[in-house]
Amino acid sequence: MNRHLLTLCGGLAGILLTIVLLITGASAIQRRQSAETPDFALETPDMADVPGLGDGSDSADTETGGSADPALTETPDAGLPAKLERPDKAVRDIAPEQFGYPEEVTAQPLERIEARKPLSQPVARPEPVPAVLRHPVALSAGLIQFGDRLLQLDGIEPQKADRVCGEQGKTWPCGMVAKTAFRNFLRARALVCTVPKNGWQGTLTAACSVNATDPTAWLAENGWADAPEKSPLSSKVAAARQSRLGFFGDDPRDLSPAPTVPDETLPSTDAGVDMTGR
Repeated sequence: MNRHLLTLCGGLAGILLTIVLLITGASAIQRRQSAETPDFALETPDMADVPGLGDGSDSADTETGGSADPALTETPDAGLPAKLERPDKAVRDIAPEQFGYPEEVTAQPLERIEARKPLSQPVARPEPVPAVLRHPVALSAGLIQFGDRLLQLDGIEPQKADRVCGEQGKTWPCGMVAKTAFRNFLRARALVCTVPKNGWQGTLTAACSVNATDPTAWLAENGWADAPEKSPLSSKVAAARQSRLGFFGDDPRDLSPAPTVPDETLPSTDAGVDMTGR
């Protein structure tokens, strides 16, 4: 018990000693700073020491109605020209590489020079050439897959296979129907398309033909395409819309149940059939 009490008292004594040392040091620092910093007294000049102000000559002239000095009463703009002309100053170049140049160089008038020639020749795009593309697979109305490459027919807006048409309560998957109709039109026939000479990667937008037939015109005439404004196909799309074909009509699929075929059995005969013809 006595050992714990002595330990506690020793700790408290150490803390108190530390606090006393900190306070004493702070006081010594403040006294030293006060001794080193002189006291500045703000002295105001006596008005009597200023000529023309302390003797009251100006006020006496004003009270007696005396005239003041004409040179002092003239307006500041009396001796100046009507319009001050600012001298032309050269524009200083602010390019980062010009900051280290002396002012004699950078303050000179700017001179327009010819533009620098390109360091390398621009890469020329390969000219498109007609190519025969085989084994087409229609992914949607106007989007065709050739292996790992995709081709979007030029002149019509891209369509999605999951597009839904119709009103609420009476909708139908027009995107899937359009894809099926486009596949039936292609029938795995080869297409002749205008593509880059060295091929392409990803999705390419190009014009194609199938057996001298424009597939975009076929899609527009049957209502399976949307054409942008001022497009040559806009009139065909408008005609299909007016006729309610494709996307703009009802579900063309016949979902009614197939009619039942009556079960007709041949009548049974007891007599045998003479296969010899006798």
